[in-house]
Amino acid sequence: MDYLPLFADLRQRPVLVVGGGEIAARKIELLRRAGARILVAARELGHELQALEAEQAVEWIARSFEPAQLDGVFLVIAATNDNALNSQVFDAANARHKLVNVVDDQPKCSFIFPSIVDRSPLVVAISSSGTAPVLARLLREKIEALLPANLGQMAALAGEWRDKVKQRYRKMSDRRRFWERAFNGLFASQMAAGNVSAARQTLDRELEHISDNQGEIALVGAGPGDSGLLTLRGLQVMQLADVVLYDHLVSDEVLDLVRRDADRICVGKRAGAHSVPQEETNQLLVSLALQGKRVVRLKGGDPFIFGRGGEELQAAKAAGIPFQVVPGITAAAGATAYAGIPLTHRDYAQSVMFITGHCRADGDGIDWPSLARARQTLAIYMGTVKAAEIAAGLIDHGRDPLTPVAVIGRGTRQDQQVLTGTLNQLEVLAAAAPTPALLVIGEVVNLHGQLAWFQHSAQQGARESAVVNLA
Repeated sequence: MDYLPLFADLRQRPVLVVGGGEIAARKIELLRRAGARILVAARELGHELQALEAEQAVEWIARSFEPAQLDGVFLVIAATNDNALNSQVFDAANARHKLVNVVDDQPKCSFIFPSIVDRSPLVVAISSSGTAPVLARLLREKIEALLPANLGQMAALAGEWRDKVKQRYRKMSDRRRFWERAFNGLFASQMAAGNVSAARQTLDRELEHISDNQGEIALVGAGPGDSGLLTLRGLQVMQLADVVLYDHLVSDEVLDLVRRDADRICVGKRAGAHSVPQEETNQLLVSLALQGKRVVRLKGGDPFIFGRGGEELQAAKAAGIPFQVVPGITAAAGATAYAGIPLTHRDYAQSVMFITGHCRADGDGIDWPSLARARQTLAIYMGTVKAAEIAAGLIDHGRDPLTPVAVIGRGTRQDQQVLTGTLNQLEVLAAAAPTPALLVIGEVVNLHGQLAWFQHSAQQGARESAVVNLA
């Protein structure tokens, strides 16, 4: 280990920065966040430091460096483009046993600045000992993505309970188990949902040994297929799951991100294949949560857009089970974006309607006149089976048979296909497209040829073959 990791309390401690340019300003920003009293020695100050000096956020003590300026300071930073001056600062600081950092000159550093993930009061520091700072920065970005933004608030609240927990549990091992339960259970989920009041009540109940072994349900939108479209919050919840109930629409690459030791149960529905009845899925969610498990219900797209997520949460609510919702990118937004088809465009469509091709048998009749209006985009989910009926209904109620249409099969995935044609060809296009597929009807489809960007050459080939087959 080349450097001993330390976290220094700099609040109101004097720190000398030699230099007044952009590099010095970057270091000073970190020092300010840590509460240091900042002294600057520089021939002149850049615009940023001039503003800080005017606000009395830094003290400009001299226009040149003198070794005597090191007396009484806690740390020293040399941030100039003058190598000789930087060496002078380093030698003078070493002679006085002061910790010194010469920016971008690792041999002249008795301390270094790590890459920082700031979730104050929780702070994570990553360092390559000055050998590969870009690599350390890349690792910081990955850790940033994994750590929820609310961790700092959670740590601060836990600090408020620290003395209470010490009084309740005399043994360190008991205290450790208490916090392990809290940080991996309902308390953590309530904090993530912003429900601080409920989180406080949960900690109080845990201290009183009131435990009903109750789990929770998280309804998570997995997006349309590309794992890169999964939300950060969705990934974090999936990594905490004890059991995951998922649909057929959830791609394998998204499922690969589920915690390795979590149980996985497929409850998906697919046309022409065996499926789990919705009522059975609802009961399974409730049953698993009542066993104290953290249950993730992973649904393709967004769970509240034709995903029956509302029905599942109604069952959880009736059973008194805590739940949360993590939205996802719905297929209409994701698949059309990857196909280069804007859902709205001021020259083609000022409105968009999301429609399901599967309606309840006892539901109201379809409002064909509203759907058939020109200059609007229709995004139709689960519509391939009824494509002929949809096309006929729209044409019968006034939509031009030559209205552009697209059928996007397996949207956002590596094998995505986009088949384009006209409304009177919709049935043939739908039959040729791989599933799951989204139907898009409207003049915006004409932009596909200009704006397609995802696997453009493959899509172009598929589109041309579709046109030839229909000719």
